[in-house]
Amino acid sequence: MKTEAASRAAGRVAPRTSTGFEYTFPAIRGVQAGREFYASMCPLRLIPKIFLFDEDDLSAELRAQRVLNKGRLPALARYIVDNPDDYVFSALTASVDGDMVFESQGDEGVAHRTGHLHIPMDARFLINDGQHRRAAIELALKENPDLGDETIAVVFFCDAGLARSQQMFADLNRHAVRPARSIGVLYDHRDPNAQIARALTEHSAVFKGFVEMEKSTLSARSRKMFTLSALYYGNQALLQGLELKQDEATDLARTFWETTDRLLPEWEQVRSRQLSAQEMRRDFIHSHGIALHALGRVVNTILRETTSAAKWKKRIAPLKGVNWSRANADWEGRAIVGGRVSKSHQNVTLTVNYLRQHLGLPLSPEEQRVEDAYLRGDA
Repeated sequence: MKTEAASRAAGRVAPRTSTGFEYTFPAIRGVQAGREFYASMCPLRLIPKIFLFDEDDLSAELRAQRVLNKGRLPALARYIVDNPDDYVFSALTASVDGDMVFESQGDEGVAHRTGHLHIPMDARFLINDGQHRRAAIELALKENPDLGDETIAVVFFCDAGLARSQQMFADLNRHAVRPARSIGVLYDHRDPNAQIARALTEHSAVFKGFVEMEKSTLSARSRKMFTLSALYYGNQALLQGLELKQDEATDLARTFWETTDRLLPEWEQVRSRQLSAQEMRRDFIHSHGIALHALGRVVNTILRETTSAAKWKKRIAPLKGVNWSRANADWEGRAIVGGRVSKSHQNVTLTVNYLRQHLGLPLSPEEQRVEDAYLRGDA
């Protein structure tokens, strides 16, 4: 049987005959490109009931949305459930395949633009933007039904056929740009690791004044030594699985990086202006994100055995003998690929392996597999 979504390939499906029952939404009427649209609010409990996802068994050319990535949903739903007092979701955008009637409050001015939007209950609501938010809301409501009385903004457009819906999807996503990870860390006051990274940039002599807080890459002429995102991932790897209070984790991270600083003389040389940050990045890899991440992962293994400062400091002392110079042929294929530092998962693991060997630490089965592939020349 031919589905409605497939029928829309030839143009707009004729609106259904109304049953006489309708949804009524308080709304504001607007105009874009000569077309009316309506901004309103919708209770969360209605979202899974009235907003449909286009059939994902259709080929891409007959759909107006991407296929739902179900792997994203648990984290989105958990975000709502875990933060009921301060979660934020942006508006959904939907096309309505049905006769919408806007009843304004007056004939001119503001009153003409505000009023109530009437939509037949048998109309079809198709989400153009926000399908993952819609699915996450459905999951969150199953765990916490009390969220159902809260609202989300919805922008309604009249369904003008498949081609128009596809164009709306393309236009809505055309200029979407994910913010740099560093500024995400800078502005995230919920994530404990983000709080630790910011604390280090403010209070640690190693990092204060030498961390790029907004961008996740350093320009060739930057005077900064590290990016905030690199520090974040280094701390995340360092503290993974350790059951510490926030202040204990912050103190441990600060002690670790200050200890590491004494094992890497070039860091101090940059701070004392004996060496420029540009020269250090050009000639060494230990200020790059891959190095901070790898250092965190390696030392995390030791910290899982003991958090005694005297013991772990003694065990990481051999790091002073690591040759971090780009000229060291050992880094080629591990941290450097084709003359450029690589942050791929495989290269992080190979860098971790190299440091583990210097500290006399065994490799995990996965690390050994990656190492064997590298030694065979398969990496």
